[in-house]
Amino acid sequence: MVFKPGDDISIVISGQAGQGLQTLESLLTRIFKLSGYHVYSCSEFMSRIRGGNNSTQIRVSSRRVASCTKRIDIFVPIHQGAMERFHDRITHETVILGQKDIVESRYLEQGYAFIEIPLKELSGRAGGAVYANLIMTGVLSGLFYVERQLMEDEVGRFFSGADNKRTQGDILAAGIGYEAGSSLLKPGQASIAIERADDVRHELLMNGIDAVGMGGLAGGCNFVSAYPMSPSTGLLVFFARHAADSGVVVEQAEDEISAVNMALGSWYAGGRALITTSGGGYALMTEGVSLAGCIESPLVIHIGQRPGPATGLPTRTEQADLNLVLYSGHGEFPRVILAPGTIEQGFFLARHAFYLAEKYQVPVFILTDQHYLESRYNVMDLDESMVLDQRYIVKTEPGYKRYALTQSGVSPRGIPGFGGGRVRADSDEHDEHGFITEDAGVRKSMVEKRLKKHDALCDEILPPVLIGPQDYQCLLVGWGSTFHAAKEALEILGRDDTAFLHFSQVYPLAREAGQYLERAKKRIIIENNATSQFGTLLRQYTGFGFDGRIMKFDGTPFMPDEVADELRSMLLKED
Repeated sequence: MVFKPGDDISIVISGQAGQGLQTLESLLTRIFKLSGYHVYSCSEFMSRIRGGNNSTQIRVSSRRVASCTKRIDIFVPIHQGAMERFHDRITHETVILGQKDIVESRYLEQGYAFIEIPLKELSGRAGGAVYANLIMTGVLSGLFYVERQLMEDEVGRFFSGADNKRTQGDILAAGIGYEAGSSLLKPGQASIAIERADDVRHELLMNGIDAVGMGGLAGGCNFVSAYPMSPSTGLLVFFARHAADSGVVVEQAEDEISAVNMALGSWYAGGRALITTSGGGYALMTEGVSLAGCIESPLVIHIGQRPGPATGLPTRTEQADLNLVLYSGHGEFPRVILAPGTIEQGFFLARHAFYLAEKYQVPVFILTDQHYLESRYNVMDLDESMVLDQRYIVKTEPGYKRYALTQSGVSPRGIPGFGGGRVRADSDEHDEHGFITEDAGVRKSMVEKRLKKHDALCDEILPPVLIGPQDYQCLLVGWGSTFHAAKEALEILGRDDTAFLHFSQVYPLAREAGQYLERAKKRIIIENNATSQFGTLLRQYTGFGFDGRIMKFDGTPFMPDEVADELRSMLLKED
């Protein structure tokens, strides 16, 4: 087993729900990062509390990595049947690390690289099978030459909320594993020699949930209402965890209809509210979103996408709710749809969403997915100095017109009790004061006024990011969470005629989108859905279609090596 300096190592740990894989992932990624390694992790799990088969993938690298890879360098099974789903990814280059009677016989018989870890015996020494995840934490820490004291300190910190006896048991289990792991690589037989960087130790280790949550706080969010629904529940938990020290009021509503109406009530009173949900939950909110369009209320909605229709695959990933968000709500009114692809974008776009919602009095959507929210990696820093705390609330005077006709379509927004004017909100069509009307002329003026905001919003569109050569022949186009897989795929290809165009704002579209597409001789779209929803939107607004599609809709995210393979195949046909 030899790993060359400069390489990155992909570890897959496979076990049952209830065996503590999330604890193992959280501990290892932090331990590796504190040791100076660049690190990335993502999890996949079945929709069940116990049993089944879950896995976590961790990449440890000498360079920045932010996507999962099909390649498995070290495979760690921790229950019977843990290998079944990975037959197409375990190769003779993979090192299998685990209890011998857990490893499928064909791998032992066919000479696959195998190193035995007597997990049952080591767990028994620690106090029982419950410590298996801590044993493997120690084994992998020792294997990667982590300082033992650093590992033990981190285990103690992680379990600091438990009683002292339990915490000491966890540290003991990790130590037992560490001794086993550090003895595996004998001098002259094998080595793991990934370069470390001192700067990495001080970087932030975050996932998409953290990024969107911190961005919301930076944007002035002070009220969160939601009904739990994976994968968006993590964001609700984030705000609940930080409610006391941030001053955010968090309300778990009885259903999604209540959640959206609570948020509208908060904005009406001068708050800055966020709703977090998934596609199925958002389907129940659309009447409330249409109400926001009519009363011109700001609204920020985070939607963590997962595969549908109906319950679909509730713990998997997909990018299939773009059309739902784009066309939902009866009637016509402007909206903004943002879709982060990186941790940094998640922070910035969540903060930006509150600015746009309040300034233009429109619904703003933050569209993520399970893969984005659960992916964790180290980043250098987030620019907290650019906290957008501008307020666009006016002090009202007698005779105040809540829906005054203006050149931009944005009326002065007052809130009840701030000034001497009356602040009216009515879901029926209304005049400038907010009184119900069926006058045809007033109706026409109000529709035109609301739609004018679209033009104003177009002046604040975030442009797409071009990665690769400016004089490209082939252009790969993606949005949201496809960013890192597509970017690394281009690095794997190493072609000087291919670039990647990533959109983090998918509506309204940047004016220059058509110019980028026009310059390409071959255009390829990459999306985690079956019908190319964003590709269809681009063609509708620019007139340019796509020569190729890289689609994935089996509930799993893109991996850079598989994207590179598909791109290579498409480009070879042209060459």
